[in-house]
This record gives sequence, structure tokens and C-alpha cells, in this order.
Amino acid sequence: MMKEFQLGGVTCQVCVNKIEKKLLKKEGIFKANVNFSNEHLTVEYDNDIVTDKDIIEIVKKLGYEITEIKNLKEVELDIEGISCQSCINRIEKKIGKLNGVDNITVNLATNKGIVSYNSEEIKLSEILDSINKLGFKGKKSEDISVDKQEKQMQKHLNHEFLRFKISIFFSAIVFYISMGTMVGLPVPDIISPELQPFNFALIQLILSIPVVVVNRKFYTVGIKNLISRSPNMDSLIAIGTGSAIIYSLYGTYKIAIGNIHYVHALYYESGVVILALIMLGKYLEDVSKGKTSEAIKKLMGLKSKKATLVRGDKFVQVDIEEVEKGEVVLVKPGESIPVDGEVVDGISTVDESMLTGESIPIEKKVGDKVFGASINKNGSLKVKATAIGRDTMLSKIIALVEKAQGSKAPIAKIADKVSGFFVPAVMAIAILSGIIWYYLGTHNIFTINQNPSIFALTIFVSVMVIACPCSLGLATPTAIMVGTGRGAELGILIKSGEALEKAHKVNTIVFDKTGTLTVGKPKVTDIEILDKNYDIEKILFLAASLEQFSEHPLGEAIVNEATEKNIDLIQTSDFNSVTGKGICGTIDEKVVLIGNKKLMNDYSIDISDDTVSELLAKDGKTPMYLAINSKLIAIIAIADILKDEAIDVIKILKSKNYKLAMITGDNKITAQAIGKKIGIDMILAEVTPEDKYLKVKELQDLGYNVAMVGDGINDSPALVQADIGIAIGGGTDIAMESADIVLMKKNLYDVITTMDLSNAVIKNIKQNLFWAFIYNSIGIPLAAGVFYPLTGHLLNPMIAGFAMAMSSVSVVTNALRLKRFKK
Repeated sequence: MMKEFQLGGVTCQVCVNKIEKKLLKKEGIFKANVNFSNEHLTVEYDNDIVTDKDIIEIVKKLGYEITEIKNLKEVELDIEGISCQSCINRIEKKIGKLNGVDNITVNLATNKGIVSYNSEEIKLSEILDSINKLGFKGKKSEDISVDKQEKQMQKHLNHEFLRFKISIFFSAIVFYISMGTMVGLPVPDIISPELQPFNFALIQLILSIPVVVVNRKFYTVGIKNLISRSPNMDSLIAIGTGSAIIYSLYGTYKIAIGNIHYVHALYYESGVVILALIMLGKYLEDVSKGKTSEAIKKLMGLKSKKATLVRGDKFVQVDIEEVEKGEVVLVKPGESIPVDGEVVDGISTVDESMLTGESIPIEKKVGDKVFGASINKNGSLKVKATAIGRDTMLSKIIALVEKAQGSKAPIAKIADKVSGFFVPAVMAIAILSGIIWYYLGTHNIFTINQNPSIFALTIFVSVMVIACPCSLGLATPTAIMVGTGRGAELGILIKSGEALEKAHKVNTIVFDKTGTLTVGKPKVTDIEILDKNYDIEKILFLAASLEQFSEHPLGEAIVNEATEKNIDLIQTSDFNSVTGKGICGTIDEKVVLIGNKKLMNDYSIDISDDTVSELLAKDGKTPMYLAINSKLIAIIAIADILKDEAIDVIKILKSKNYKLAMITGDNKITAQAIGKKIGIDMILAEVTPEDKYLKVKELQDLGYNVAMVGDGINDSPALVQADIGIAIGGGTDIAMESADIVLMKKNLYDVITTMDLSNAVIKNIKQNLFWAFIYNSIGIPLAAGVFYPLTGHLLNPMIAGFAMAMSSVSVVTNALRLKRFKK
């Protein structure tokens, strides 16, 4: 068998060789090939001896990220007809079992689904047909504008409100006719229950028909689902209100043939008023649900609709869809930049706060990158488009947030499990309680204040309409939608509901040092010369000539120092980078080494008198040893200053009882000095990028829930290994696939905000679930007459219907409180 895997963290050919060599040692693996350019791993193996899990485990132990490459398509679907969590369970269960479908997740709050499938095994049309056969209407989501979305939503809300107005108008009249005589309100003689009982019943029937017609969806969908043995909320409403109306029809027939005592056994008003109140609840729920996705609407609203193309000496204004990659656009002061691109002419300041949350405008000049939706403040810019449409940073952010909002948190499994048997259980309780009360009443075992059949019917209808699987289904997705949306507004991109929940459980936070706790731009602070034959300029010349081929930040600091002193550099030969240790090469026929103690030890270079480096390290500086022809010549000290907020952030996190650690490649003395300065006690020093993964794993093995905070590149294996990976991106550097959460600006305070937001969302979800369970736990027994022996009163079915409608509204309203979350 042959399979492909996507790797992460492969930085050089050494990594490639290590992975291939380790895999080929495993019995049953015949071939292992890593493509360094795209980080693809191809493995040929005997699946009777080796499993995919074995391959993944081997690579992960080496400190690299690995996922199987599946030929899957992911499509977002709009699904109509979803009314409660039972509907979602049915769709996910049935469609998830289809051959070729890898996964499907449906969101009750948005009525959208995300399906991953192998197009070679099943077609999208077949998936949609299967959804339609379940009684729903599925179609591929369209990428439409904000304005069109708003119009569609408003059209839907207007339609729902019209249904409610029709329902409440006719049901109010029916209610007046039915109940008015009982409280002494005037009713025309022609429909008086005493004088014209048949007219009294007939007019109620006629006025009830429009209410039933405009709410026929409850019956068509509910009964269909009942027949297919997958009852949902619509089924409860259909049976509950339908029972009241059918019984009233029977009463009308009895009145017509002369049994006028049935005039007090009509339940038209209960059936239609319940429908009207449920429609009110659904309308308010839809209005509230629309507010949960306002963050996405705001982001989509930032997209430019027009662009000014530079064509020779002319400027042509076109729709944004007409701009091609590589074309140059003119951006005037005050305009929104329409594409991601590179400045080719002009100087200006650009406000990128809508992407990064950073309020201070950034100066842009020729060669600098700019991003769509950011605002050009003062000067005109000509920008060459490097990304358009879905490839722009804003579009990627929107896609990321939408995907997160459509995802599920593990805590949602509680509602999934309960709702699987909720509706059948409610039906059983309704039938059983009705039969019991009918039996108690007819056998005079218990005194009731109504005809036993009417009493039993009231019990049955009340139980059916008060039960609400909707509130259970909405508890999690609404909170996740609002929470992830609020996070995006604050510059925190949360990739999934699972990431939110995992962040809530974190008790240990591991910070990478360079670029995370520090500014990330080290500077040469000291040069200690140990051989009098060399001066500072000669030392910098040799060190910088070698380091110019290195991408390490410490090497960059040395090159910058040489550049500032106008030292000309030369080419080197035999350049070699030793991961986690340093570099070596040949300059003017001299073998030059520069790196840490490990590199010196590998080449047997005497560094026994290490007093100088120890003093530098104690001051928080990183000593780098320079050796020429196996002799130590100098020690170059480099320091990376702490971020302004670092000490304060660590102090706040410690006050919140998080266990904190710093992980770095620096030597122990330097790391301890920095740790002491910043306030972190647990220091993991002299750790290579590969070993970072192992250090995180060690903490996990000790029982800690670990969050790793890093730059998302060198730290990718550790970010993947951690329970939650948090990448600090700087706003434009957010395409870090290894992290679960991306902080768009390099501000450590956002780590605190992330943790607080996670705690707030999970707390909100738990509140929603609590009230949903409590509501049903109290409401159903109340409707079943459990408290009747104590109070002598039954729950009116109309009040039950209103309570059911409002339960969903209360859950969504509670979730909307997260919009007020502040840093």
C-alpha cells in the first residue's frame, strides 16, 4: 500500500534524511520519500505489518507535524427544514454513514452544514439527494455579497413575521370567542355557545383553518419525520396541536348530531394560540440568531466593491471581480485598499486595525506589503495585486471564522446524546401521563375537576408542546458563533469550537522566548576578543560573512552589526548549518565556526575557561563562540530585549493560577537570567526546535494541560503537540496551519484575552445547557400533572407553548451577551 502525508516543521535536508531513515528502519516499510519543497511524505508499506498510526507516531516522535493527505472535498451546504437538534442528529448520522463521506457537521444556529467527502466515491448531488430524502432541502452555499445576504435574511424574517401576524390575528379571535363567554365578554347571539352551539363550533373551525395553513410546515415535516421514525420538534408540535384540533373536530361533529355538551370540550383556541406563540418564538429566535453572525457581516462589509486600475497613463474604475493578479491598482487617500499586494509607487500610512486590531497606522513605501480592506490614510499608492478574491488575507480570515463558527465543541456531545432519545421519550411521557390520568379519573382513584378525557388530553398536549429540543441544540453553536466572532473583532482567530474548549482546560502555558516574550530582533551587545591577533572589525567580518547564509535571528543580528559598521562581506565555501548548535564554513582557507557550546564540543574546541561567557549569560545575553582553525578566538554576546508588556502579562497570568514556563535554545545561565527578570520560574533551556515538542510532551505526561505560545514556524511541532497551540502572527503572518488559535498582532496581552474569552464562552455554554436541561426537567413533569395533587391546577397548553418558544429565545439571548466581552 502507498499513502501520502503532509508534514510540518521540515526546515532542511537534515530533517528529510532523518524522517526517511527512521521510517525505513521500521519493518514492513519498503519506501519512504520526503519532498522538501512541499513537505509531502510518500510511504510504501505492508498494511498487514504497519498501520497509518505507526507511521504518524514515528514522525511525531521525531518532532514533526504529520497528517494523512486525503483526496477530500469540503463543501458548505445550506440546509432548509432544520428545526431542532434531533434534525441535526438525523442528518449527521444518515449522511455520515454514506460511502465516501468522511465527515459532516451541521449547525443549528446557521442552518448550514460542512461536508467532507471523496469525490471519487460519491458525488455532491448524491449527498444532496440523500439529505432531501430525509425531508430537508439541501443545496451548495453560494458566495454572495453582504447586501444580498441581508436582503435574503430580511425577506425570510418578513415572511416569518407575516405568518405570525396571520396566526395571532385569527387565533386571537378564536380565543375571544372561546373564552369570552366564560369571563362575561359579549359574543353575538349567532355564535353563542348556549343559543347556537353548532355555529359556535363552526366559526372557530373556520377561523382556525388559516392558522393551520400558514403553519402547515409543522405538520408536513413533523408527520413525515414521525413516519420515518425520526421524530423532531416539529413532530411534537404537530401531534400536540393536531391532537387538540382533531379532538375539537370530533366535538364539532358531536355537536352537529345533537350532543351539545361537547360545546365545552372544544380546543381550537389551544391549538391555534400555541401555533401563534411558537411562531412568535421562532421569529424572535431567527432575529437573535441573525445577530450572532454580525462579526462575519462586518468583516465581509470591509471588502472593496470597486478598484481603480492603472493602465498606461489612464485610470480605469472597475468592479473588484475584474481585477487580475499582477495588475496595478491606484489607491487614493482615504480609500480602502482593494487587494493584497506590494507597493510599487508612493509613500503613505495605512490603517490595518480592521485586520490586526492595531490602531496606529503603519508607514508603507515601495516594496512593502499591503492588505485588502486596510485604509490608505494620506498619500496615494500604486499597488501590484499579489492576491485577489478568496486568496486575500481578509477572505482567509472570513473563511477561518466561518469554519470555526460551523464547528462543534466536545461539550456539544452532551446535547447530541440527549436529543437522540429526547423526542421519543417526550412522546412516551405524554402518552403515558395521559393514560394514567385518564385511568385515575375514570376509576375515581383521584378527584379531578374536568371530564377525564378532557383532562388527559390537556396533559398530553401540554407535555408535547412544552418539551424543547431546540434549546439544547442551540446552547453550544450560538455561544461558539458569538465567541469566535467577538474573538475575530479583537484580532484573535480561533479555528474551531474544540480549540475554545481546550483553551478553557489549560493550566500550563509554555512561552517560546525569541519573538514571543522578546521583540525578536536580537542585537550585538558585546564582543570579547580572546586572541590579540584579531580586532573587532576582523571578528565581525568573519562572523558576518559566515552568518549571511544563515536564517537564524542571532546570525541576522551579527550581519546587521557588520552592515552598520560598513564592513564588506565576502562569499564563503563549505557552508553547513548544524540545527540547534550553529554554523561552519571556510573563509580565506580558514575553517570558521560560530555557535554554542554544543558546536564547540562537537569540534573538540577548548572552552574550559568560560568565565566571560558565564558573566555575559548572567546578564541575560546569549554568548556565541567564534573559533578559527580549531581555536577559540572571540565571544560575541547578543541580547534580544523583552517586549514592554511581557513582565505585566506574566504577572497577570500567575495571578490567574496558570503554571508558566519559558522554552529557549539559550544556555541555562542566560535563560535563567531572563526568566528571573520576567518572573517565570520554570525554564526549559538549551532546547532545539525538535526537542521543544518533547518538552511539551513531558509536561503533558505529568498531567498538565499545556498551551504553547510561539511564532508558528520553528515552533510548529510543539504547537501541534500542545493541547492548544497559540501562534503570535503580527496580523499579516497568520497563515500558520499548526496553531489552533492565531493572535493577529504581536501583543502578549492577547494571550490573556484568549484564555478569558475561552472561559467566558464555555461558561456561557454551560449556562445554556443548564437552563435548557432545567427547563425541560421542570417543565415536562409540570405539564404531566405531577404537581396537580398539590396545587389543584394544570399547566395550560397555551402557556406551555409560549414557554417552549421562549426557551430557545432565552438561550440565544444569553449567548449574545458574549458580544459585550471586553479585554
